[in-house]
Amino acid sequence: MKLALISLALLGTALSPRPAGVRGETNRYNVLFIAIDDLRPELGCYGVKEAQSPNLDRLAQSGMVFSRQYAVVPTCGASRYALLTGRSPRSTGVTANNEAFYPGKTALDTQLLPGAQSLPELFRRSGYQTVDIGKISHTADGRVYGYNGAGDGRPELPHAWDVLPTPFGTWQRGWGVFFAYEGGKHREDGQGHNALMEFTAKSDDDLPDGQMAHEAIAQLKGFKQSGKPFFLGLGFFKPHLPFVAPKQDWDAFEGKPIPLPPSPLKPAAPYWHASAEFYKYALPFPKKQPLDDDAARTARRAYLACVRYTDRQVGKVLDALKSEGLDKNTIVVVWGDHGWHLGEQQIWGKHSPFERAVRSTLIVRAPGVGPTGKASDALIENDDLYPTLVELCQPRFTKTHYPLDGKSFAPVLAGQQRTVRDSALSYWQDTITVRTATHRLIARRTKDGKGFTDIALYDLTKDLDSTENLADTNPTLRDALLKMLPVAPKPTPLSAREKP
Repeated sequence: MKLALISLALLGTALSPRPAGVRGETNRYNVLFIAIDDLRPELGCYGVKEAQSPNLDRLAQSGMVFSRQYAVVPTCGASRYALLTGRSPRSTGVTANNEAFYPGKTALDTQLLPGAQSLPELFRRSGYQTVDIGKISHTADGRVYGYNGAGDGRPELPHAWDVLPTPFGTWQRGWGVFFAYEGGKHREDGQGHNALMEFTAKSDDDLPDGQMAHEAIAQLKGFKQSGKPFFLGLGFFKPHLPFVAPKQDWDAFEGKPIPLPPSPLKPAAPYWHASAEFYKYALPFPKKQPLDDDAARTARRAYLACVRYTDRQVGKVLDALKSEGLDKNTIVVVWGDHGWHLGEQQIWGKHSPFERAVRSTLIVRAPGVGPTGKASDALIENDDLYPTLVELCQPRFTKTHYPLDGKSFAPVLAGQQRTVRDSALSYWQDTITVRTATHRLIARRTKDGKGFTDIALYDLTKDLDSTENLADTNPTLRDALLKMLPVAPKPTPLSAREKP
C-alpha cells in the first residue's frame, strides 16, 4: 500500500451535519456490518470441504450461522435496497432495479424527514459515528456515479454516513476499484481489460479489498479513541466478477480436488438464463455452454480463491476489533447480498429465482446474546436484519419513515425461538418464489394480474438444485404455496435492470 494513498483515504469525505438533540436510552451495541458481494454459503462453516475460510469459520464459532437466509432479490442493488430500508419488494416494487437508490421513483428523499429512511441513517440519528467503506448500497463507494464515472456524486443514502472513506488507490474512482485488476487497470477504463480472472498480485494491498481492510482498521482505532458508538459498514468486492485475487490464493488450491457442479442438469422451467454477465468476460478456456469439466473446475477454483482472499481481509479487521478492545460490545454481521450459481443447472451467476441465486451467507455475533457456535435453519429474509439490529442495539432514535416489512430474528439469536417465519419470499423481475422448510415454488404473475403461469415446484430436502417439477404431481402443495404469494409489484422496466 502506498503511504500517500493511505493518508488521503484516512481523511474521508465529510457529509452533512449530524442532527442534534437526540435523547433516549443508551445505545447498547456498536455494529460492524460486513457485506461481501456475490458470496453464497461457500465456506467451511457451511460444510464446504474445499473452501479455505478460517477467519469466517472462526467468527461462526463465536456467533450463529444461518443456513437459510434469502435475498429478496437476486441482484446487488435491489437486495441491498431491501436490507437497508427494511422493506420488501411487495411494498417498494423493486424487483430487479440495481439503481433503486439513484434519482427516480424509488430513490430515498434527500430531505431530512421525521423518520429515518435507512438503517445507517437511523443509527446516525441515534448518535452513532457512521462510516461506509466499499459497497454497502449499490455503488462501490456509496456515491452515485455511472460505471463510466459520470454522475453527480451525491450519497446514495441521504443523511446516513458521516464519512465515505473508500480508498481509490491507483484505480482513481469507485467503479474502478470495484472492477479492478492489478496495477490500476479496471473493466471500465476503456482499455479493453475484461479478463474473467487474474491472479498475479503479490500482496493483499495490491488490490482494493486489501486497502479497504486497512482503512477499516484505521477507522476502528479512531472509534476507540473517540469512545462514541459506531456503525461501520464494510463492503468487500470479491468474489464478484472479475475473479481477481493475489497469486497465493490461486496457488493455495494447486493439487486440491475441485468438485464439479453437483447438479449440472438444465431445468425445464423458463427461469433459466444464459449467464450473460459471466460470458461477457474474456474466458481463459473455450466459451461453451455448458462448460467442459476442466473449465468448470477452473472457474470454481477462481471463485474459491477470491473467497479465500476476502476471508483473510475479514480476519484482519476482526483481529483489530479485538485488539482495540471493541469486540465485547460490537455486533458483527457478515452478509452475502445474494447467492451465485457455480455451474449448477448450467448457470454461472445470479439473476435467477432458484435456490443457488437467492440463498446467501449470514453470520451474526451478538456478544452476550444466546448460545455461540450454533447453526440455525430458521428461514430469514434479508429485510429482517434491519429490525433485528434495532431490537438488539436499542438505538435512541427509532422512528422510520416507512413501516418495516422485515421480522426481527433476535429471538432466534437468543435461543428463545427456532424461527420467526414459515416461509421466505424472493422476487426476480415479474417472478415470485416462496421457500418453505422443504420446498420452493416459483411462479410468474399473468399480465392481467389475476393468476400465475409457468408454475414450478421443487422438493429441496435432498437436492438444492432439483430440476424435477412437481407442480402437476402435487397439486395440493402447489396450490397451498400459491396462496402465500402476495400481489406482485410492478416489474422494473428493462432499461433499469442490471447492466452486466
